[in-house]
Amino acid sequence: MSELSKPLLHNYFRSSTSIRLRAALNYKGVAYEYVAHNLRTHENTRPDYLAKNPAGLVPALELADGTVLTQSLAIMEWLEETHPTPPLLPADPLGRARVRSLAYMIACEIHPLNNLRVLDQVRAYGQDDEGVTAWFQKWVHTTFIPLEQLLATSPATGRYCHGDAPSMADACLFAQMFNNQRFKVDTAAYPTIERIFAALNQLEAFKQAAPANQPDAIT
Repeated sequence: MSELSKPLLHNYFRSSTSIRLRAALNYKGVAYEYVAHNLRTHENTRPDYLAKNPAGLVPALELADGTVLTQSLAIMEWLEETHPTPPLLPADPLGRARVRSLAYMIACEIHPLNNLRVLDQVRAYGQDDEGVTAWFQKWVHTTFIPLEQLLATSPATGRYCHGDAPSMADACLFAQMFNNQRFKVDTAAYPTIERIFAALNQLEAFKQAAPANQPDAIT
């Protein structure tokens, strides 16, 4: 993809779905233009963005021909098909199933319960910051307990979630850990997860996807 046809990445610096997609794009060497939408000030609900993505969610990847791809995992699957090297999925069917399963544990079990819209609704039901944090932590631990067991006991786990190369599962895990830090989730009981996160943090593609390294990052 040429410099003039770089896709536009509509995202937010600390959105975990945005982090995971940035990591995937960086890892595959796909250049993009960064377009920030501040979720806290509801920039994602402006008419111009809703015209592109009626759900108003981030991330979305806008291609040179105007096509807009939504949903981070779907975009990663598209990346895998259009930019197969380096891969984010193993070559064998069982390996691909395992990686997808690990990724979905985070993306489909933790994130839907702990995204900004849900946390705002928890507050609307009368919970203060302490209550929201307790809610967040509960659903992380509910999934991290079995996730740690799966990673720690499987011979398929290597330096990363599956073998010694990053995968879609690693992109999801990497992003989730930043949200965990924001909500003070104690991950000491998950040494395999912590080890994998530390290894991912040594990769330039992943480090550059971290919230603090984005142009819209705020303290």
